[in-house]
Amino acid sequence: MDNAVRARHPHGGRGSRHARRVRRHGAALLLVAAGALLGWVLPRWERQLPVSGLRFDASTAQATLAAIAGSMITLAGFVVTAITLVVQTVQAMSPRLVAALGHFSRYLVLFGLLVGTALYALVALSHVRGPDVPRLSVTIAIGLVLVDAVAVLHLLASLRHAVTGGGLARAVGARLRTVIDQLYPAAAQSAAPEDTGPAHRRETVPLVYRGRPATLFSVDEPALTRLAARHDVHVHFLYAVGDFIRSDTTVAQLRLQGPVTDRHRRLARRVAKCVRYGPSRSVDQDAAYGVRLLADISVRALSPAVNDPTTAAQTLDQIEDVLLRLSDRPLGPAWLLDGAGRPRVSYPAPQWPDLVSLALDETLLYGSANPHIVRRLHALLHRLHGATAEDRKASVAERQQALERLAAAALPDPLLNRVAARPERDDPEAGRAADETAGR
Repeated sequence: MDNAVRARHPHGGRGSRHARRVRRHGAALLLVAAGALLGWVLPRWERQLPVSGLRFDASTAQATLAAIAGSMITLAGFVVTAITLVVQTVQAMSPRLVAALGHFSRYLVLFGLLVGTALYALVALSHVRGPDVPRLSVTIAIGLVLVDAVAVLHLLASLRHAVTGGGLARAVGARLRTVIDQLYPAAAQSAAPEDTGPAHRRETVPLVYRGRPATLFSVDEPALTRLAARHDVHVHFLYAVGDFIRSDTTVAQLRLQGPVTDRHRRLARRVAKCVRYGPSRSVDQDAAYGVRLLADISVRALSPAVNDPTTAAQTLDQIEDVLLRLSDRPLGPAWLLDGAGRPRVSYPAPQWPDLVSLALDETLLYGSANPHIVRRLHALLHRLHGATAEDRKASVAERQQALERLAAAALPDPLLNRVAARPERDDPEAGRAADETAGR
């Protein structure tokens, strides 16, 4: 299964999360500006509108608007405190989670909503003069308070999951499941490398990265595939998404049928614009990075400084789900197909042994002295061994044998060793296997 090159059609969802984050940042600024503008314009328009709001006299309206402005500024400070708390908690589990999860763009929108409401109330307050009370403006300010209250309550509910190790593992697992369905669709085609044809394209144009050392962050798959199809070329990436790229490194090659012309060199510059670089990796196009994040959470939970095996076990739940999803899907190097089904873009990707090693090896090493984790690993590996194809079982069987050796060395006491040898879950087949092992 892993000796074939998988082929799939490109999709546009990879860069959408980054685009959503940019839109959220813009939305936060827009909310602040809209609050100030609405507070200035609405009281002026209100004199010409047939509707009116709640009945307020001047002093009551002033007190109401001043109270709303002060309370919204206080709540905005609370949001900043909440963001600081989440950052500290996430960094304690893995510093890389801060950039990967994107909690903070949502909090930024809430911050903009609160500040925009405060500005609206302050600007509207300046229009309360003598008997001229903008009652509709004050009523809308009260309605905005209700909206802000609902948003803050939603924030508090989300903090329950954002500040726990298990919640972070579930968040990464949810993201990773979406990425797996996009990058490794179950219906992906398999094609032998010699069937794709680039070996007959002898002329190449290199795509050289000239910037500072960075990480290959993402690729605009639809645009890149359309360019390659329109000009009848193949784009062959030498590095995978998530790889570190040094300056003056050839990242990819344009493979041509004929001689290299100026048109192809211009095309190479357009292709280069479809590739984005950044300071760190992202889960959106890099499933291996999501697996790395789960392994980070598990290992950090097992460290003597944290000593939280329950969080490690919850993370292993997510790792098991991820590996089971990947167990029957084509992995490894891939081709992107154009609308006519012809291969246009190729790139390297991890194989099954690489992903299993990334997901489990460190937890095997650091969790072998904890009976609870050993039992959970026994159950995970037994279930994974039964679900994988024959050509993938060797990687799982090696970890089963390594777990037995590590646990025997770390748990010399016969009682603890016997307890750890039995899988944690209610798995009759695994339990019988453990009993047979203990009997031998």
